Amino acid sequence: MAKLELLSPAGDMERLEMAVRYGADAVYLAGTSFGMRSFAGNFNDEELPKAVQFAHDHGVKVHATVNTMPRNDEVANLPAHLEKLQAAGVDALILADLGAFTLAGRYAPKCERHISTQQSIANYECAQAWFDLGAKRVVLARECSLPEIAEIRRRTDPRLEIETFGHGAMCVSYSGRCLLSNYMTGRDSNRGECAQPCRYQYALMEEKRPGEYFPVFEDNQGTYILNSRDMCMIDHIQDIMDAGVDCIKIEGRAKSAYYAAIVTGAYRHVIDDLCAGRPVDPVWRDEVEHVSHRIYSTGFYYGYPGQYTKNSRYIREWQICAIVESCDEKGLATCSLRNKFRRGDALELVGPDTRPFAFTAGEMWDGENVPLKEPKKPEMIFTIQLEKQVPAKSVIRRAVDLSAK
Repeated sequence: MAKLELLSPAGDMERLEMAVRYGADAVYLAGTSFGMRSFAGNFNDEELPKAVQFAHDHGVKVHATVNTMPRNDEVANLPAHLEKLQAAGVDALILADLGAFTLAGRYAPKCERHISTQQSIANYECAQAWFDLGAKRVVLARECSLPEIAEIRRRTDPRLEIETFGHGAMCVSYSGRCLLSNYMTGRDSNRGECAQPCRYQYALMEEKRPGEYFPVFEDNQGTYILNSRDMCMIDHIQDIMDAGVDCIKIEGRAKSAYYAAIVTGAYRHVIDDLCAGRPVDPVWRDEVEHVSHRIYSTGFYYGYPGQYTKNSRYIREWQICAIVESCDEKGLATCSLRNKFRRGDALELVGPDTRPFAFTAGEMWDGENVPLKEPKKPEMIFTIQLEKQVPAKSVIRRAVDLSAK
């Protein structure tokens, strides 16, 4: 069985490192322009080569997004940008615009060319046409069902790689082609600046009664007429592999390093268990419930997903307390604080290739070896005694409901 590639988001260096350490086969990121997530941290000219080197040192590939729809006044800057990405050692470029695709073949010939989901590829003729033009991979539209994906696989050149989204936020538009943000906020959703107005809560206002807002109720919580759920396919990895998919992609370059770590680690273990013929450990399915998310669905893989209309809030039931920077063989861990907690609190730890386990916060010391009852200063360095040695970049967290009410 060909192993399914796991592609994880890397919005900045911290998120890249977490994705790499928690098991990504490849990461996708962007430079400071031409990417569809303008408000992710992204990588400047100095950071990009270092990011690529770190990933390559750990056997992980780097895909760079160049998937906006550039205008005339922007396209002149593309050749230099593409040359910069190739010089940094990027393995593949994720492209949407045909002109950018053509320029990439000319100015970054060492990089594979992957076709972004922004192209809304949903049939085998379109997928094959991109391959004939020189594409190595197509990222299919999120609206494709499993039977449609399997047919695209059967009816295209076997050398063409197929990538699909498997986890994360979904768009109410057709694979991201939307102008709602442009009209409402002036931020171009097709050039990386979507304000996500589809997630606002709306009311009705009558023309002759300005300032009077009338709720449009679905229930007593309000109405969410554009409400999309998050995708989660961790229970259905085998179906994705059986359909002939080469790579499964986790959405979320604008999300936290904690999200990148936990979701990557969960999918990594499920994929490895399936490929090794082992029963899937259910603890990894539970891990995707430990990150901020909306009510999950299986996207369009098994038909129309429907909307969740009870509310539009994110579920946030866990809070990160600290990141383990190092840990000796006796379990003495040096940590960086993220949120306050106290000695005696019930905590949980999960790490790279480390199954989550519960423990009670025990003895702690500050940087001068003074005993602590409660680390308080953000990002302060402190030590805590754990029950065993754990890997660097393990996460200490606690159960606390932070969901919007």
